Amino acid sequence: MLAHMTRADTDRLIRQYIGGDAAAATGILARAGSDDDPTLLVAAALIDPAAPGLLDRAATAATTSRARQTVAIAAAHLAGDADRVDALVREHLVDHPDNLLVAWIATNRYKES
Repeated sequence: MLAHMTRADTDRLIRQYIGGDAAAATGILARAGSDDDPTLLVAAALIDPAAPGLLDRAATAATTSRARQTVAIAAAHLAGDADRVDALVREHLVDHPDNLLVAWIATNRYKES
C-alpha cells in the first residue's frame, strides 16, 4: 500500500506533471487509488478523464472553497465548457494566484482550442 502523501509531496508531484514529467502522471494515477487529496484527484481526472469517479471523489473530499472551485473548474474543462472555465478561472485566480493546477488548466484549454 502507498504511504499517504504530504501536501508538499502532492504539490511537487503536480508541478512535475505540469512540467511534462510522464513519471509524475503515472505517480498521480497510482496515488489516486488510495489518496483523498482533492487536488491530486483532480489532477488524476485530468490525466485520465475516463477513470470512473475521480472528480466525484475530489468533490466529496473538497472541504475548502479553493478545493471546491478547483473541482468545478476541472469539471467544466473536461466537459468542454470553455466559457465557464474562463469565468471560473478568472475568479479563482484572483483569490488563489498560487494555484498552478488551475492556471495550467486555463493555459491548456487555449492550447486545445
